[in-house]
Parts: sequence; structure tokens; C-alpha cells
Amino acid sequence: MEIIDWIQDWFKGNCDGDWEQGEVIQITTLDNPGWELEIDVSNTSLAMITIPWILNENSKDDWYGVKIENQRFSASGDVGKLKFLLGLFRETVEKIEGIEA
Repeated sequence: MEIIDWIQDWFKGNCDGDWEQGEVIQITTLDNPGWELEIDVSNTSLAMITIPWILNENSKDDWYGVKIENQRFSASGDVGKLKFLLGLFRETVEKIEGIEA
């Protein structure tokens, strides 16, 4: 399944009439340049998970970082990493839901 289709399905599956009223998924740009992805994971399978900031930096043009804190999944990366960051979120959800199953 393509990542955009998966994100749409994940969002729809978590809508409860309240959660989706906030700024649930935000994709913004960084000035270094790069991407930032923030996803509200409250009331989802990731709500109780905390992961400290992990930075993977091969060079100033090849990097990404990720954390889950205060019920927010946050990931940033270089200009070529948007699809990767979305995929990282999917991988995290699938790992956690696999553990819970």
C-alpha cells in the first residue's frame, strides 16, 4: 500500500469525533533545508510510548531524527526524506500494534 493511502487509512481509523478536531498531522519545512513531521498520537496505539530523540546523521545533506514524547510523534529529515519519515511512522505503528496483538 502506498504511504499516502496508508496514512489516510490510519487517520480515518483513529477518528473518534474529537481527536481529529486538533492539528493531528502536520508536515512543515525546515530552513536547513528539510522536512518536519508531527503527529498527535494521543488515543492511538502509540499514546503510552516514549522514545528519546534519535539522530542518524551521515552528512549535512543526509540525516533524520525521530522521537515520541508527550503523545507526539516527531520526525525531521533532509530534503529527500519526506517519504522516508512517513514510512518511519508507519513502521513504528506496525511494530507497536504487532506487539499489542
